[in-house]
Amino acid sequence: MREVQIVGSGAIGSLFGYFLLKSGVDIVFIARGSRYKQLKQGLKIAGIENFFEKVEVYDKPVRSWLTLVCVKSYDTNYVAESIRGKTDIAMSIQNGIGNEDVLSLHVPKVIGGVTSYAANVSGDVVIYAGEGKTWLGNWKNCENEVYDVAEMLSRGGMNVEITDKIAEMKWKKVAINAVINPLTAIMKIRNGEVLKLWNTVKLVCMECKAVLEKMGISMDVEKEVMNVVKSTAENKSSMLQDVEKGKKTEIDAITGKILEVGKKYGLDVRVNESLYWIVKYLEGDR
Repeated sequence: MREVQIVGSGAIGSLFGYFLLKSGVDIVFIARGSRYKQLKQGLKIAGIENFFEKVEVYDKPVRSWLTLVCVKSYDTNYVAESIRGKTDIAMSIQNGIGNEDVLSLHVPKVIGGVTSYAANVSGDVVIYAGEGKTWLGNWKNCENEVYDVAEMLSRGGMNVEITDKIAEMKWKKVAINAVINPLTAIMKIRNGEVLKLWNTVKLVCMECKAVLEKMGISMDVEKEVMNVVKSTAENKSSMLQDVEKGKKTEIDAITGKILEVGKKYGLDVRVNESLYWIVKYLEGDR
């Protein structure tokens, strides 16, 4: 049995793999298609830090103690089924709402994760574009294990904090993503250029803040978006990368969830809804 496997070895999955490799963990990468071929040549990191190491990579999950799930939200169910009986713990480092609940249907122990680290893939190189913080929390039966995982990542140099409010943290991340990701994808700009669209940003932030408040979550959305935009100015959002590659986005698990809650409480979320349908158009779902 392996110690850790990363399912979904794209930008964020590879970055977490980098920190785990630095901590000395026994790790394997699970990837498909071109990314599988690239990792067969080794893991390459550039940007804030430069790194290269030969790694083990497979095209399907193996038996492991911990599985980091870093796939797109719409692939979570498929991955959950594929790791059933092959892992003791699943940890989601994904955008959107609902991934941990899906994993909980198939895996006995689940950890929820939120990260503000930024990365993107350029060719066969993962660009480490923004240093941030990672929050981990027990989602299902991982009261003790969450500390073991946090220690692994911390040992490799990642800034990690354990929280007993991981569900709230995920909603806060969704609110930030609902502002930055659609705008960068629609305008085809890097995060830092969102500053030039601040009048629109304010409108989206107001709607997201109102949604969070209905859920009992207090957050200065505009302030937090400003912090993220500045700290990840050179990063390309995952939604922009998806649009550039002609791939399906995670708009349903991000803005879609804001709309779902907003409409439930009768809130005005028309700006978010406009962004939602524009992104849907860009991904071909007309």
